[in-house]
Amino acid sequence: MAAPQHSQANEDRPFNNLLRRLSEADYRLIEPCLIAVTAESDDLLYNPGDNVETVHFPCAASLTSFLVPNEDGRDAETILVGREGAVGGIVSHGFLPAYTRITVKVGGPFVRLRIAALEAAQAKSQSLRNLFSRYADCMLAQVFQSTACNAIHSIEQRTAKWILAARERTDSDLVPLTHEQLSTMLGVGRSYASRVIQTFKAEGVLETRRGAILVRNREALTARACLCNDAVKSHFEEVLRGVYPTEDAPPAQEAVAPAK
Repeated sequence: MAAPQHSQANEDRPFNNLLRRLSEADYRLIEPCLIAVTAESDDLLYNPGDNVETVHFPCAASLTSFLVPNEDGRDAETILVGREGAVGGIVSHGFLPAYTRITVKVGGPFVRLRIAALEAAQAKSQSLRNLFSRYADCMLAQVFQSTACNAIHSIEQRTAKWILAARERTDSDLVPLTHEQLSTMLGVGRSYASRVIQTFKAEGVLETRRGAILVRNREALTARACLCNDAVKSHFEEVLRGVYPTEDAPPAQEAVAPAK
């Protein structure tokens, strides 16, 4: 699937790459139903069992995460979703229950769309259905890759991977992640995550700030990471070229376009 041509019309849309990937005709089908909002970090979008009635599109540097609750009371993080995509009812029909907990990892602008409105638009456009199906495939690839990563890669490799994944989506070397959040992403105790961070600090790769991690040496951090991010990016480029955030992307501080 070829990347969309750059246009002023795309720049006027909300700063979400999936929405900017839509053709003009497909975007017009959903534009009147888009609602611009601002979400705060740790806002809950869905709990397991909730009816999924709304699609949430993170914009600019906003970031969401999927967490799977376990019987011991801990949550295990599976994937991050930023401006490259959306969460909630991407291809489902009807108000199906959520399986995971979906929260806002980094607050900021979002655009929301009722599933009923999305389904009505998809009924009128095969290309719109196709694009969301392709995105669902990319999300599934992320889940598969995360499963493999948790099984075979070290805590150090996974720590570097998660920090880089968050950095790519926020376009900032100052990544708003606490030790507690990082330990949840890794599925380990906070002390394990803190020891890894201390090692990276001693090597001059990272520094810590209040509620954040500052990447001092991105090349060194990349060298310590596994290649799971690269595998996901490669699949995105094959399936939905131009959607996954890159180093050449425009600044994430761009404001979300107002809803019509």
